[in-house]
Amino acid sequence: MRKTLTALLIAAVLPTMALAMPNEESQQGPKHSQHHRHHGAKAFHDLDLSKDQRREIGKVMGEQMKQRHDIHQRYLDKLPAAEKQAMQKDLKANQDKSQKDIRAVLTPEQIKRFEERQKKMTERRAERAEFKAWKDAKDQKAQ
Repeated sequence: MRKTLTALLIAAVLPTMALAMPNEESQQGPKHSQHHRHHGAKAFHDLDLSKDQRREIGKVMGEQMKQRHDIHQRYLDKLPAAEKQAMQKDLKANQDKSQKDIRAVLTPEQIKRFEERQKKMTERRAERAEFKAWKDAKDQKAQ
């Protein structure tokens, strides 16, 4: 079970890391950087996609991400509570280390903006969790 979970986590993280890594094309100028930020994967860079094609591919990729999340959740739900807690603790420690390493690279002004963004993301997550709880409660009443 642990091997399966580890493989799933690695499979989920690798595409994200690949998208975050700089490449030669993104260093060629602002037009290329915007292109990669907008489309995500460089696999579509040379296809000269129309706006509609980019939108449709974005939908497909978004659905794939949602399905991947659902698959992960299905396997995580099978884990014992102690292993879930250990995993959450490891993920939190990893996130804290990454944020510390990021702050070490930033200027004081950038750190201030970074922390503001982190605060906003935390607020949005709390709002989303509150909405999800409300929606789940509403769905339970409807049944």
